[in-house]
Amino acid sequence: MKRIEIVNGRLINPANQFDDQADLFIADGRIIGIGKRPDGFVADEQINASGHIVCPGLIDLSARLREPGSEHKGTLESELAAAVAGGITRLACPPDTDPTLDEPGLVRMLTHRARSLALAKVHPVGALTRGLHGKQLTEMAELRESGCIAFSHAEAPITDNLILFRAMQYAATFGLPLWLRPQDHSLANNGVAHDGEVATRLGLPSIPTLAESVAISTIVILMKETGARVHLERISSREGVEMIHAAKKYGLPLTCDVSIQHVHLSDIDIGYFDANTRLSPPLRSTRDRDALLYGLADGTIDAIVSDHTPIDDDAKLLPFGEAEPGATALELLLPLTLRWADQKHLSLGDALAKLTTGPAAILGKDVGDISVGNVADITVFDPAATWLVKPENLLSQGKHTPFAGMEMRGKVQCTIVDGRVIYRR
Repeated sequence: MKRIEIVNGRLINPANQFDDQADLFIADGRIIGIGKRPDGFVADEQINASGHIVCPGLIDLSARLREPGSEHKGTLESELAAAVAGGITRLACPPDTDPTLDEPGLVRMLTHRARSLALAKVHPVGALTRGLHGKQLTEMAELRESGCIAFSHAEAPITDNLILFRAMQYAATFGLPLWLRPQDHSLANNGVAHDGEVATRLGLPSIPTLAESVAISTIVILMKETGARVHLERISSREGVEMIHAAKKYGLPLTCDVSIQHVHLSDIDIGYFDANTRLSPPLRSTRDRDALLYGLADGTIDAIVSDHTPIDDDAKLLPFGEAEPGATALELLLPLTLRWADQKHLSLGDALAKLTTGPAAILGKDVGDISVGNVADITVFDPAATWLVKPENLLSQGKHTPFAGMEMRGKVQCTIVDGRVIYRR
């Protein structure tokens, strides 16, 4: 394994709030020196990071890789290549594959195949119930031994609160985290857009924010009863942010994230039925978006995710209500986070924390920290580089994004995983 030195870069490590020019030295897959060259160190490869940011490898808690079962929308090769091009060194994939990740053998097969590609590291999220049908709990302890880092029901509804209660009891007993997307199925009622003026004007069936807040209320009550640890995925409403803030203040072991699309967009961006803005949860009002931004700033929201969902043309180029929800976002996660930091006048360290230390804590892994002895997962990017989002140039097999044609600032120059350079621009 090569010895690597990264020189002349601005090193930002949100874990200890370090932000200064410092060289980085890597050997045997780990960080062996910061600032001062270790005695006897001779590099096999030097990376000149002059004018660039050197930070921990980015961590994405929500990225669909489409394998197994939907390889026509994306493959492990295409999506993990897109991940490392976006500076992402680790990602979590939800269990709604085909078949679902509800058997240890399927989990082992996925992780083995991902390791064989030697790109970004994949952390599977196991299915909470068999087939995601909401009827019978999976063998969560066995799935954890096979590599699952948490358990989720993805977009599938859990309509029986007794099942959710039993799942939380089981999870609390064995110390297993649950990742839940809070949405009451009956209140969502097959809606496709936020319940507001835009949906009314366009005649689209809507989903009220009440669907999210009722679900959060149920989850919080069950957490108090069981002591389960829960991470809420892709919060979208002001009421949701307020309820999570209160639950955290109460002392519940609750965390949450928000998708990068919801950081920047609102239901106004649907325009005239732009299917690229058909997302789940739907884009909410500007009031809700502003609350999400406030929640990110005050620490209520712990992480930003890509919610990457590659979709083929046959499923996306349809009328808004029939189009499959989701967008490609792995390669846009970093520049859109930098745009948010610029707009809110945040430091790079504070912004990068939402892509490194925040998600690392939720993963429960000792990563996202540039310290001597730690695994060398590193991202080097040029914060000033500008580029135009052209779908045909994205490495992801999914080409649909609401940000097509927009100019971005910030471009990954080099991605290192386990001390190996796996992407270089």
